[in-house]
Amino acid sequence: FCGLFRHKSGNVIGMIHVRATPGTPRSSHSVQEIVNIACKEAVLYKEAGLDGVMLENMHDVPYLHTSQVGPEVTSVMSIVCYEVKRIFSHAPVGVQVLAGANKEALAVAKAAGLQFIRAEGFVFSHVADEGLMNACSGELMRYRKYIGAEDIMVFTDIKKKHSSHAITSDVDIVSTAQASEFFLSDGVIVTGGATGHAANISEVKAVLGGVHIPVLVGSGVTQENYHHYRQAHGLIVGSYFKRNGSWDEEIDRSRVKAFMENVSKVRHIPVESTMIM
Repeated sequence: FCGLFRHKSGNVIGMIHVRATPGTPRSSHSVQEIVNIACKEAVLYKEAGLDGVMLENMHDVPYLHTSQVGPEVTSVMSIVCYEVKRIFSHAPVGVQVLAGANKEALAVAKAAGLQFIRAEGFVFSHVADEGLMNACSGELMRYRKYIGAEDIMVFTDIKKKHSSHAITSDVDIVSTAQASEFFLSDGVIVTGGATGHAANISEVKAVLGGVHIPVLVGSGVTQENYHHYRQAHGLIVGSYFKRNGSWDEEIDRSRVKAFMENVSKVRHIPVESTMIM
């Protein structure tokens, strides 16, 4: 992580929500149009000085469950990611394939030359919008070895958004993070309850103090609350960068610019460390 990202903490990773891929209910763009839109957003993020970007097939609602995701999605995501990486060659680029298609995300990252993936359902089980998600770490990390992708980091959601965690209510978020670390996660992601919802600050600090791997915040980061989360190693920002703060709107250049200007003003200020790295 420290060899890829420019800063020890507070790295800003901008989301590119790839337009609906072929075969999905909201698909309305050609593959070339999908590529062009994603590349335009990558250029905007590059010009604003973000520390990394991540792509996700967010518009593919309703999402398919894990291995049900078809080759038409994987192939399009590979092409889009490859073109974005050509633009954002100076910094890390990652991908998530919804929902829970973590092996497919690794394959995309390998083909496109990316540096990380975001994986859900890594340890324990939870009930997501798409149904029951079971732990995938054993299969996923063996697949990473099998395809020669050990240089691709696997960042893993813990107690993730849009999910019920009643079946693991006796396992707290720090224990979940520690289980992820034990099962070879390269970093854990803490989120709020839904897209755009802020993560619990106390939980973020507790996880930072409970594991020896990077901790990222995966939802709800804004210009106003950035200072609460800058201890974390990475901040994944999507909704806030969009018009009206809505993930399905266009990126608002002025919001991105103002956010990064605020980040630049405080980056030189030392962070009170709660992490044990």
